[in-house]
Amino acid sequence: MQIFIDTADINEIRDLNETGLIDGVTTNPSLAASQGIQFTDLIRQICDIVDGPISAEVIALDAAGMIEQGKKLAGIHENVVIKVPLTVDGLKACYALAEDDIAVNVTLCFSAPQALLAAKAGARYISPFVGRLDDQGWDGMQLIRDIQLVYDNYMFDTEILAASIRHPQHVLEAAKAGADVCTIPPKVFRQLYKHNLTDIGLDAFMADWKKSGLSI
Repeated sequence: MQIFIDTADINEIRDLNETGLIDGVTTNPSLAASQGIQFTDLIRQICDIVDGPISAEVIALDAAGMIEQGKKLAGIHENVVIKVPLTVDGLKACYALAEDDIAVNVTLCFSAPQALLAAKAGARYISPFVGRLDDQGWDGMQLIRDIQLVYDNYMFDTEILAASIRHPQHVLEAAKAGADVCTIPPKVFRQLYKHNLTDIGLDAFMADWKKSGLSI
């Protein structure tokens, strides 16, 4: 499973990219607005750091505006993926952009029928928001499984990008469900490699080594 980082914080992206484990980045208007940087400059800086798909979301609500903004953003770098919302206009824009060989991430997906339409419109990625479904009392991971089944039935190339990830268990369940990508906030990414037994074991090893008087 590919791991994307869900943030627009340049320092966080640079730091986590040094792990060699980051395959891409997703941003959204809320994340981008918090950085106080011109959006096109922000996306360009991210592309300079991470060599992988970088999702940049349009802010227009009509298809024509989404297409215009999408083409502008796609011109920043070959790795830019255009994010559009799962609305009728978003699907129209997805189809038009995909016809021009521009990769599209259809976001704010909350049902398998929506995901089916996005795939038919030519989406490169579909972003089901599992955490927000959980917040409403639904099983967000069941949506991943449902989309996987539908896509397998018809051999769609659209990749499932699990989004709205709240905790490491979401990451595990997304991987078990067969999600192609999981986009993760920096805090959750760091939680993935933390375990108290790892820390205890390392402390014990270091204590034993110190007592031995040996060196490397």
